[in-house]
Amino acid sequence: MISIYSVWALILAYLIGSIPTAVWIGKSFYGVDVREYGSGNAGATNTFRVLGKKAGIPVMLIDILKGYAATSLAFFIGLSVTGPHHSVQFVNYQLALGITAVMGHLFPIFAGFRGGKGIATLTGMILAVHLQASLLCILVFLLVLLITRYVSLSSIAAGFTFPLSTIFVFHVSVRSIIVYGMCICVLILVTHQKNIERLMKGKESKVNFFKKKVV
Repeated sequence: MISIYSVWALILAYLIGSIPTAVWIGKSFYGVDVREYGSGNAGATNTFRVLGKKAGIPVMLIDILKGYAATSLAFFIGLSVTGPHHSVQFVNYQLALGITAVMGHLFPIFAGFRGGKGIATLTGMILAVHLQASLLCILVFLLVLLITRYVSLSSIAAGFTFPLSTIFVFHVSVRSIIVYGMCICVLILVTHQKNIERLMKGKESKVNFFKKKVV
């Protein structure tokens, strides 16, 4: 059942996702629009690359919080819309809110619809939907990052870990979560197409977390 509250929640989820953390922090504290440097994306990875860890860490944490907060709006909607907590109906509504927030991050209304790739916001979303699988994804991300120092490759590996872990490790029975996980893989491949090309050519930039800033 669709209610005015569920519609407003979806709008709010989009607005939360649209908060251009990288752009606002870059402009407010460094006088820099990160979209004009590095990869041109308004996300945590490019912020690390352009402005360093002091800017990158807050951007990453806030972007994760965006996804988690938007997805958690499901707890404030009536049971007639979401069903009991942890029911299939409830999880489906969580996914709808989270996906809406990710779209907000990709196409933020507050930053001319030029956003990031949504990885941190996706992380916050899956933290709210399936904690164990998301923690495994974070572990894979950190391991690949420590070994390769490629954030893009780490993001791709973590993204593929989610659907595989929900199927083979945690044996999730909610089909929408599995389908969503597969959609994550497609989204990551699409948004990281240029990164994949650079990786194959050996031209992808590695992140130096000890560098203060490059602009």
